[in-house]
This record gives sequence, C-alpha cells and structure tokens, in this order.
Amino acid sequence: MTIGIDISQIVYEGTGVATYVRRLVFAIIKKFPGHSYILFGSSLRKRHVFIDYLASLKRETSNVRLITLPIPPTMLDVLWNRLHIVPIEWFTGRLDVFWSSDWTQPPLSRARGVTTIHDLSILHYPEESHDKTEIRVFPGEISANIVNIQKRRLSFAAKECSIFFCDSKATKKDAEELLGIEPTKVMVVYPGY
Repeated sequence: MTIGIDISQIVYEGTGVATYVRRLVFAIIKKFPGHSYILFGSSLRKRHVFIDYLASLKRETSNVRLITLPIPPTMLDVLWNRLHIVPIEWFTGRLDVFWSSDWTQPPLSRARGVTTIHDLSILHYPEESHDKTEIRVFPGEISANIVNIQKRRLSFAAKECSIFFCDSKATKKDAEELLGIEPTKVMVVYPGY
C-alpha cells in the first residue's frame, strides 16, 4: 500500500500540530514498515525542515520518499480549499491513502482520504480565532484568515474523506453534529506522548 501524508505543518516547530504530525508519522512508519510512504511538504522558506525530518526517518526505514513544493500555505489554500483543483496525486503519483493536514484539503483522484480534526473551536468561537486576512508588504507576509481557511478545508474534508481522527470524544461529537460527518467515519485517537 502507498500512503501519502501531508507533513507541511512540521515547519511550525514547537507547535502542538507540528509535534503531533512528527510523532504520528514516525509511529505509523515504525509500526507498519511494510508500506511505502510518500511525505508531502509545502513551504516557501522552510523546506530544509522537511529534508532534516526525512533524514531522521531514513535512519529507521528506507520505504519513505519526500516530495516538497516551494509554495506558501496561503497559495495552497487558494488552489485546494477555494478552487479545489489539482489533485495531490499530480505531485505524489499513485496513492492508496492520503492523510491531509490541518491546513488544506487537496482533491483526490483515486486515494482514500484521511484527516485529523484537533478541535472545532473555530466554529464555536470564531471571534477568538484570527478571522481576518492581513497583508504586510514589508517583510512580505500574509497573515491568513484562519476561520475561513478551516471552514473551507473542513467542508471539502467532510465530503471527501473516508476516515476522521479526532483528538477527543468532544471533537468527535462536534464533527458529527457541526459538520454532518457519519459517526462510522469518525474515530477518537488520543494524541500520544
């Protein structure tokens, strides 16, 4: 089986999602060494983080390949969460399963979709999240509207993913009630240490 995993979030070192992705990918690869893994990462300025991470994984196994794109997350939001064009398989090749990240939901040509929902606080308390887009010409940064990005991503994920991992029973309940996801598709998988 060929499993694609979006590891784009690991460039945000020190955050909970980055730690979650790093550790979960390592654990999956170690527990299921018979599969082939294609790690996908997209970042304009921090692609070296992906290369360093791959090197650490290669010490454990040789069945991992890395594909990186020099595209910022805001561009992938437009491509995948807004326009919902260009399937992930255009970059990775054939996949059986693709685990999408916390930020984007690419279209899938053939692969079965899997994603993680850490929480749905953006739906409960949008005013507490970053809910506007800010562009700073110098130093050339865009601060994205996280509420709208997550709503778009979750809308596509709810339609296209076969399995949803939720961090808690409360998040599972929210996914079912707020996103209309069938209970049989939602699993509680507590984050590991």
